[in-house]
Amino acid sequence: EADGGEYTCDTGDQQTTAAVLVKALPVLFKHWLKNEEVEEGRTAVLCCELTKPNVPVEWRKGDTVLQPSDKYEMRQEGTRVELFIYGADAQDV
Repeated sequence: EADGGEYTCDTGDQQTTAAVLVKALPVLFKHWLKNEEVEEGRTAVLCCELTKPNVPVEWRKGDTVLQPSDKYEMRQEGTRVELFIYGADAQDV
């Protein structure tokens, strides 16, 4: 439940009210992606970490949005986000 809204302190004889506005912080990278070198046929793993857990992310290769498949697996646990590239091919670069 959101914590923003009106709060009141009431003594019975008097009361005072204030509004609380909670501003959302932007999602930032705590750990950035690092270059990965992998032998052909092996699995490459790209990993980064965000400042907020369970934020929806989109993985892209160039301009192409990647979808889960036999080739690509996306994992997300808390703030950690991973992309697995299975059976890396020289043409995957």
